[in-house]
Amino acid sequence: MLPPLSLLYRAITQTRLTAYEKGFFQVTKLDVPVISVGNLTTGGTGKTPVVEWICRVLSASQKRVCVLTRGYRRMNPETRVIVSDGSRVLATAAEAGDEPLLLAHNLNGIAAVISDADRVRAGKWAKEELHTDVFVLDDGFQHLRLARDLDLLVIDATNPWGGGRLLPSGRLREPRSGAARADCIVITRADHQQDLDSLMKEIRRFNQDCPIFMSSMKVSSITRLGSGFEEATAGLLQPVAAFCGVGNPQSFFDQVRRAGFDPVFTQAFPDHHWYEQAEIESLCRKSRDEGAQSLITTAKDAVKLQALDFDLPCYVLNIEIQIEEENRLQQLIEAAMRV
Repeated sequence: MLPPLSLLYRAITQTRLTAYEKGFFQVTKLDVPVISVGNLTTGGTGKTPVVEWICRVLSASQKRVCVLTRGYRRMNPETRVIVSDGSRVLATAAEAGDEPLLLAHNLNGIAAVISDADRVRAGKWAKEELHTDVFVLDDGFQHLRLARDLDLLVIDATNPWGGGRLLPSGRLREPRSGAARADCIVITRADHQQDLDSLMKEIRRFNQDCPIFMSSMKVSSITRLGSGFEEATAGLLQPVAAFCGVGNPQSFFDQVRRAGFDPVFTQAFPDHHWYEQAEIESLCRKSRDEGAQSLITTAKDAVKLQALDFDLPCYVLNIEIQIEEENRLQQLIEAAMRV
């Protein structure tokens, strides 16, 4: 049943894109620059570390930065939640969504974060109330209602086209030809893929001119769940079991191995999964049966696990992005700020 639904999805998506191109739908321009970060597929591309990197670049230029995000799978998706005002984290994971709360913690003192499905309305509010100088539009590639001064597309080298099929039979949100709209492209996990030439040729089929940047994910620290940012590598007992609820779980498990661990048990939950105590008890039991002495998970999962009890010590693998030719990408961001 899914392939016919994908054909219907393609028709609806193409009609919507054409309506924006022809001016049938209104596009709102905010009074300050907007930098959009998004992808062609659902989840797991490494978009959030790119958003964080851009916010740090902008903050270093003494700009008041605000991230506008929808806050996927949060408790009340139609409400506006001020996740952070730039200096304080003001919401829980259930209120904000897991990725917005992670951004709020990682960017505390650097950028405000707002969860609101109506990002035009949220942007106008933040401009007046927070005196925002620049917005970073999280997951904004298909959010055409808001004009942007730089449209950055994130493509995961390990799964660039989501199986090559549109939702719901694949993971593509729109046809690959949508890459033509990108002002620049960041290829994530480039170090995990040997055949980058084929990917580059495929991208150039749709966008011949935009700058393309290679990047990789590196472990920044390993912390104990609930201990904040205190390094905890020395106390981590091996062997470990790894679990996550992210869009590309295999990439996380590979990252755990690259960090020097060899998981004796792995378990992948759905992306943005909300954990129940019974699931954690089952996870600990299975992990212990396989000989694990510790658990390790992602920072995105960690923000939803604080109130749950673990029979095994649980650690968080924190990552950051490293971008090749980052100075050239900074120049593109600076140029967008002058528009």
